[in-house]
Amino acid sequence: QLQASGGGLVQAGGSLRLSCAVSGGTFSRYGMAWFRQVPGEERDFVAAIRSTGGYTYYSDSVRGRFAISRDGAKHTVDLQMNSLKPEDTAVYYCAAGTPILSSLRQESGYFHWGQGTQVTVSS
Repeated sequence: QLQASGGGLVQAGGSLRLSCAVSGGTFSRYGMAWFRQVPGEERDFVAAIRSTGGYTYYSDSVRGRFAISRDGAKHTVDLQMNSLKPEDTAVYYCAAGTPILSSLRQESGYFHWGQGTQVTVSS
């Protein structure tokens, strides 16, 4: 089970930190990711981190502004979001799975999903 938290309303240029708590399963085996979705659009990849934590991946739109991290002791994965823009407004979902490299940025690479948390960036 995945439980996301930390969303909210922030002004452009501000920061938010999302957190996803993972219960059940074997956290150390999971690659973790964040996706986001705007109403009426497809869910888009944001960031991912491998099970070992040694490699991270980002979409072009957030690279340099967002940072994904994981805590093996707490079984959590965080997304630090800086320099937020109005176009970052979306529902953010955390996901867990065992994706291969080619599916790491795809929804199909993940089989556990959190409930989503709303992030709204005002201009």
